[in-house]
Amino acid sequence: MRARTGQILRSSTRRDGRRRRAVSAAAALAVGVMTLGVLAPPAASESAAPAAAAAGPATVQRALNTLVRDDGMPAALASVKDRNGRTRTYTAGVGDLTTGSEVPRDGQVRIGSNTKAFTAVVVLQLVGEGKIDLEAFVDTYLPGLVRGKGIDGSRITVRQLLQHTSGLPDYGVHLDDDEIRNRYFEPRELLDLALDHPADAEPGETWGYSNTNYVLAGLIVQKVTGRPLAEEMDRRVIQRIGLRHTYFPAPGEMTVREPHPRGYHRSPQDGPLRDFTEMDPSAGWAAGQLISTNSDLNRFFTALLAGRLLPAAQLAEMRTTVPAGTSGLRYGLGLTSRPLSCGGVYWGHGGDIAGYETRGGATDDGRAANVAVTSIPTDEAAARHVGEAVDTALCG
Repeated sequence: MRARTGQILRSSTRRDGRRRRAVSAAAALAVGVMTLGVLAPPAASESAAPAAAAAGPATVQRALNTLVRDDGMPAALASVKDRNGRTRTYTAGVGDLTTGSEVPRDGQVRIGSNTKAFTAVVVLQLVGEGKIDLEAFVDTYLPGLVRGKGIDGSRITVRQLLQHTSGLPDYGVHLDDDEIRNRYFEPRELLDLALDHPADAEPGETWGYSNTNYVLAGLIVQKVTGRPLAEEMDRRVIQRIGLRHTYFPAPGEMTVREPHPRGYHRSPQDGPLRDFTEMDPSAGWAAGQLISTNSDLNRFFTALLAGRLLPAAQLAEMRTTVPAGTSGLRYGLGLTSRPLSCGGVYWGHGGDIAGYETRGGATDDGRAANVAVTSIPTDEAAARHVGEAVDTALCG
């Protein structure tokens, strides 16, 4: 029996038991397979541009080395920006387990559920333009589309979609690796997968992470603007703040365009790593399809907090949070806040997609850090270490 997985779409908010369970993978995925036991000693490197950043270089490098040496990540990458805008980039491990090639500095990775923050920004821009109302029901924009057992789009608001308080079931947990890697999904197919299952809760009753919320948010954007979500995201966010290495893959586009470390997936949990770099990311769509770099993510979250993407009223809405899970995590409208060991919080999102995990964000005083690893951690210790690497980068 195949183990069901939503790994492709999970964000840093999913820390329950389902997040770390074993997952299946296609038997044909034999390219670049290696076990951790035969990994070469990690290659570690660091460069500055131009000088000191938020944390001491040695501490950040050690955190990445730990992810490779102790947690079995094939590669780890980080970009750290201090409050003066000076940046350091770091790498550890190897970019390709087959060839042993170096990790591309600030290479592109699939950023998974960080995409939700971009989608939420587009929705909130449309709110600021008077084209979408956060308190309007889904049926206002997509009449009659959202119906199922305990599910009624006339009772779910746009705010509840963005905040994950809609009660809608998550389609992501009903997909497996074979389907995700090679199949193109239309957004309506993803929605139909969710609507085949009963509601998880009443609208507004509780917080519960669901990729379905953001598929609906993307469909609302398309209905209101009359344009594809990818075009709106590119015009309103990516081009606006100069994210030169961020893009929404075109239909059928399975490769990563620019230099990148290869991404690996472990399935079952104690099995070998399999090369999962090439895949159809359409199962993510508005919830998880983007490709970017750590530095571009730093630029995005810094620009967002500085008010360069949203009017003050909509940014305040985005930063209005509810408790989400444990460890002080709170979820706003496509934006999370996490406490820092040195005091205060940082704002970001995070994302998992088969082959890659990304964590990070920015602080109100201009610091920013993002860390990427080239396999989703399969145990809680490794997952915790990724988050600790972000904290180290921001706190020093």
